[in-house]
Amino acid sequence: MFVFTLVVLFVFFILYKLLLIVPMREVNVIERLGKFRVVLQPGFHFLIPFFDRVAYRHDTREQVLDVPPQSCISKDNTQLEVDGLVYLKVMDGKLASYGIEDYRRAAVNLAQTTMRSEIGKLSLSQTFSERDSLNESIVREIDKASDPWGIKVLRYEIKNITPSYKVIHTLEKQMEAERSKRAEITLANAEKAAMINLSEGERQEAINISEGQKQKRINEAKGTAQEIAIVAKAKAEAMTLVSQALALDGGNEAMNMQLKEQFIVQVGKILSEAEISVVPAELAKLEGFFEGMEQVTHNVGQVKGGRS
Repeated sequence: MFVFTLVVLFVFFILYKLLLIVPMREVNVIERLGKFRVVLQPGFHFLIPFFDRVAYRHDTREQVLDVPPQSCISKDNTQLEVDGLVYLKVMDGKLASYGIEDYRRAAVNLAQTTMRSEIGKLSLSQTFSERDSLNESIVREIDKASDPWGIKVLRYEIKNITPSYKVIHTLEKQMEAERSKRAEITLANAEKAAMINLSEGERQEAINISEGQKQKRINEAKGTAQEIAIVAKAKAEAMTLVSQALALDGGNEAMNMQLKEQFIVQVGKILSEAEISVVPAELAKLEGFFEGMEQVTHNVGQVKGGRS
């Protein structure tokens, strides 16, 4: 029984070494007597016991590797702490086994060095605003370097970009100063707009006043012109009536009487209003004066009669 048991165990051991089932998510690298033989794809395979062995097993699914935080210096000499994630996939089992000792560790280290290099090309503000282009640059550089390893770097994602405490404190002061600046600019613009509106109001007020004065003067001028025209028309009509009256019988005597009355009235006004009394030196000459005025009036009447 003991010998039988040993034989049965040996048979099972031989079958275990002879038969190999590769899962769907893996590829197995087979070595024969220490030399690479073949890369087995998922499925059922036969091996030669004691000659063939599974040297490496690789997961063919997409893998996610965490890149530890590291210190980087930006283009404007700002210290940053950056970490990320690398997504890769094994494309060639043979190269992944013999091209590099540990492709996972190598990919992480390459991502760190590439990240430091790319961060050094950007300023602090660009590292935050250009994450997509930064990720693409890192993927391109890692994929180019990892091609001999039989892996494909699918993408790289930056998780966190953390400036140092001093940089954060400086940025807070800068933002506070920027907010104060914007507030002062807003107040200055408001005061400027208020002054402009005030000056526009004063200007419009002055224009309205000048337009009113202009219209007032125009109206006064029109009124004066109409007044002059009416007075002139009245005087013309009065002269016409006077000339017609002089042409009648007794017209000259009436004119003389009217002139004498007006003369007496005007002399009375002068004597009453003047501080110094003015009296003609020869009152006897008043009669001659009135006779002269009568003669002038008579001559005027004859002239007008002859014209008519």
